[in-house]
Amino acid sequence: MKTLICTTPHQFDYADTPVPVAGPGETLLKIERIGICGTDLHAYEGTQPYFSYPRILGHELAATIVTTDAAGFSTGDIVTFIPYFNCGTCIACRNGKPNCCTAIKVCGVHVDGGMREYLIVPSYALVHGEGLSVEELALVEPLAIGAHGIRRAVVTQDEFVLVIGAGPIGLGTMEFARIAGAKVIAMDINDARLDFCHTNLKVHDTINPATENATEKLQAITNGDMPTVVIDATGNLKAINNAFQYMGHGGRYVLIGLQKADISFSHPEFHKREATLMSSRNATRQDFEHVIASMKNRLVNPANYITHRVHFDEVKSNFESWLNPATGVIKAMVSF
Repeated sequence: MKTLICTTPHQFDYADTPVPVAGPGETLLKIERIGICGTDLHAYEGTQPYFSYPRILGHELAATIVTTDAAGFSTGDIVTFIPYFNCGTCIACRNGKPNCCTAIKVCGVHVDGGMREYLIVPSYALVHGEGLSVEELALVEPLAIGAHGIRRAVVTQDEFVLVIGAGPIGLGTMEFARIAGAKVIAMDINDARLDFCHTNLKVHDTINPATENATEKLQAITNGDMPTVVIDATGNLKAINNAFQYMGHGGRYVLIGLQKADISFSHPEFHKREATLMSSRNATRQDFEHVIASMKNRLVNPANYITHRVHFDEVKSNFESWLNPATGVIKAMVSF
């Protein structure tokens, strides 16, 4: 089968590899669609934490079951899957947090992913397609990341939620903040992305901190209160550190974005707010089900996200361009 391997940063190579054979507790999938995510881009750039080369990238996918022993699933079913493979026995797994398992293996990061024609996954990871299209199913995982962050923040009706970063994960986070009833504020330094948020996602307000005084505008929007939920979806150290000042008293700051360095902030400023700082890692089955239900109920329009489509044979020649914001890429979708 044809396989695309990221051999080193900034280098892809196509290779012919054997079709794998599923064993007990495993399912063989034929890949139909796979989305390009920030993790893939960072791996290609050489900036992805917890990563080693060579690696087959890709974990946002829709597939057809070839063989399976999973109860309730059959050959020919169109499915997606939860790409965070967990041990099932550690403290996190025992407490219902398999998304941060101590021995987690994320498909396409710690173990080889879906940039190939066939992939074996643990049968427990399968998620029913529920009649969604293959392109819709390939968007479930990135949207679930945002849905999980909103659930971590316990967002309530009419609460001001500031989402920093209008990439695919940030956009999904905004969607599920809106679905939770929040007044969403989008922050990004790309005006085109902010226009997209306003036009397509109906966000409450937008801020470009490169051209506007972000603190003053947030004060004006929130009547001086400042947002009670701040979510970083940039993974940019400067943006993460700056955002502590945007949080209202009693607020929660959720880090969905990830970077390699240490964060720093004023302890007195953080303390006087009795603020809460938390990370949001991956997603759970509950989040996947919430995303699928939201798609089926037309609360989320998947067509908003896919801006570029390529065949698997064209990924290597196009990938570098997706690093350039000028291309306007939000989500590139690969077909097989």
